[in-house]
Amino acid sequence: QVQLQESGGGLVQAGESLRLSCTSSRRTSSNNGVGWFRQAPGKERAFVAGIDWNGGTTIYADAVKGRFTISRDRTKSTVSLQMNSLKPEDTAVYYCAAHLRASISRAKSDFRYWGQGTQVTVSA
Repeated sequence: QVQLQESGGGLVQAGESLRLSCTSSRRTSSNNGVGWFRQAPGKERAFVAGIDWNGGTTIYADAVKGRFTISRDRTKSTVSLQMNSLKPEDTAVYYCAAHLRASISRAKSDFRYWGQGTQVTVSA
């Protein structure tokens, strides 16, 4: 079983940046796509960004396109999410998840393993 751990969340002001990291407990997860999702209070968990197994394909939600960048270091089994120009509406718990396959997609049902989440709070 793959265990995922997020880190890097915190409290920032609007316009500032944060970098989230997702570390896997197993090297085999390097062969899977990885996605970031977020869940704000009272809302559904929503797709944010995703990257395929070798980093060749990345996809983003429209709300974060141009501000967030996902990347991965397969040698370290780590996937990062660089978040720039943060807005109060980006406030949520952010989760990373390992895809069922080497490719990437947006549907929650395509992801098998989930981390515990890290809180990101952006003040106005």
